[in-house]
Amino acid sequence: MQDKMDIEATARHDKTLAVTLAGALLAVSGFASVGTAIGAEAPAGGRIGYVLTDRHWAIFETEDGAAECPKGFNLGPREQYSAQFPENDGVERTVVETRLLREGRQWHPTLVEKDDFEFYAAQGNTSVGLNLDGIVDDNDFVSPDGALTGIDNQMYRVIGCIAHYRTGGIIHHFENKFAQQYNDNRWVIEITGVDDLANDDEVSVNVYRGMDDLLTDASGEAFIAGATQRVDTRWGQTYMAETTGKIVDGVLMTQPIDTIRVPWSSTFDTSGFQVFRGLQMELNLTSDSAEGLIAGYTDVEAFNHQLNTTWSTHHQSYGQLSSLSQYFAMRKYADGYPDEETGENTAISSAISVKMTRVAVLHPEEMFENAVSQTDGRD
Repeated sequence: MQDKMDIEATARHDKTLAVTLAGALLAVSGFASVGTAIGAEAPAGGRIGYVLTDRHWAIFETEDGAAECPKGFNLGPREQYSAQFPENDGVERTVVETRLLREGRQWHPTLVEKDDFEFYAAQGNTSVGLNLDGIVDDNDFVSPDGALTGIDNQMYRVIGCIAHYRTGGIIHHFENKFAQQYNDNRWVIEITGVDDLANDDEVSVNVYRGMDDLLTDASGEAFIAGATQRVDTRWGQTYMAETTGKIVDGVLMTQPIDTIRVPWSSTFDTSGFQVFRGLQMELNLTSDSAEGLIAGYTDVEAFNHQLNTTWSTHHQSYGQLSSLSQYFAMRKYADGYPDEETGENTAISSAISVKMTRVAVLHPEEMFENAVSQTDGRD
């Protein structure tokens, strides 16, 4: 009988603790009192958080690619290999002279003088992105609707005519799926000091890596606001950053973050990341979501390393992506952060289209403090 009473008491305690923790999460996150309409009400405590759910390199595409890629798409490793080492020329070659030669060049591109193949850069002056340097010059783009000039997105020149990155391409599809699937990629922003989600002259923005799964509806395809993301303070410190910004007509615009790592785990949850310089955000905010662009200068060496460590030559071939040719193109079109010794630009302007869903951002100390204060003295 006593055992039964103990079990019932334990069950009541666990239920009380669960309810208390749920209430604590609502309290620290401000979920309890955010209005449904932008500007109707500020978040409780002036805090609101969002987690990344969709991520694609921003490029301008026409239906058949003829406008931006008049020469067609770039050759991939298989096509380049066949052209470089034709089977019907009667020449016998070793593995060292062929496959290992290409792999070695791919992993050590700085030892190669030049690319052996013509690279097809995206043409035209239309693309997607932000004006990162605050000026307008001949190398810049205009937005598809013509509303924004001075767009800096030289990455588009490089990847716009590589099938991998275009809609339906392998990287376009799978990097996004991996961003959703792997918790290593859980990219979270928290905006604080928010007086009004529609217009606020100054807010603070912190970037974290979260640790939790994304919340979806029953279909498993649509992401739902209302989940919690615990901040990874142990292994995620290298991904943390902070900046300031403002909200104008529901659009968050931030000041540049000088250097930031963004988790970019890919195949088999490898611990990949991208390095950005001068990263800015321009996101349309609602009480449940954020959507828009993050843009900055992508570090060329870090990009190439992430690609080769997460996508084998075999998988690069599916979308006709030659990492060596791409690397030379990135160096050619790099337009930011020159090396102090050589003067060569080390980073290339780029933009990423993102979608985010509202979450409660839970810091470790908040979870502990609220759990203790709410349960103190209870059986």
